[in-house]
Amino acid sequence: MEYSIRELANLSGVTPRTLRWYDQIGLLKPSRVAESGYRFYGPAEVNRLRDILFYRALGVELAQIKTCLDDPAYDRMAVLRNHLSTLVQEQVRLEQLIQSVTDTIRAEERKEIMDDKKKFAAFKKQAIEQNETSYGAEIRSKYGDDQVDAANAAMMGLSPEQYEQWQDLGNDLQQRLEEAVAAGLLPESAAGQEIAQLHRQWLSTPLPDYTPAKHRGIAQVYILDERFTAYYDKNVPGCAQFLWDAIDFWIH
Repeated sequence: MEYSIRELANLSGVTPRTLRWYDQIGLLKPSRVAESGYRFYGPAEVNRLRDILFYRALGVELAQIKTCLDDPAYDRMAVLRNHLSTLVQEQVRLEQLIQSVTDTIRAEERKEIMDDKKKFAAFKKQAIEQNETSYGAEIRSKYGDDQVDAANAAMMGLSPEQYEQWQDLGNDLQQRLEEAVAAGLLPESAAGQEIAQLHRQWLSTPLPDYTPAKHRGIAQVYILDERFTAYYDKNVPGCAQFLWDAIDFWIH
């Protein structure tokens, strides 16, 4: 079956203007263009548009989507299975948040005192699941299931006050890192030592059996894995490198 640009727009919920833009950047070319200039799309283009929308729903940039779809090794079924897994995880996360909000509303309506642990359980679980989704395979391969499961259990066991303190500690660490890098300080400086010790304190919370060796091993990943580097460098480039250099110098 063949669709005009307007028909495909109505079918997919994507505007004709967006489809024209996708054509312009080479992301989705029509199967043919009539002499009148009208674009028409066949089954292959419909499937490609659906794949594009799957990626967009996951927040992937258009340039990266094009690279993936144009890769000769692109395995559509594998990608779809990965999309499904990601969406199921997101569904679970949303269901947990919905339940948390529902419990809060019920408690407020009944003028009941909601257990503090219950208030924060969904958020802690969400943080763990996001970490598993982003880095689970790598950290389990490097440190083993027992180590990761123990860290997750330690996180879930935090009291609301401890969890809030841990988050504040992470925010403080990031702020000090950015200030140190922006000021041109050295990792070997007193500021670098404070940052290394602050990171040690932050890391020890979800890592009950902390050792300096594990600390150094984890921190080195920050400069070897672009995802970790991007996290620490999100505001000020060079923070991940500074953090590793400070830990490498001060933690033994």
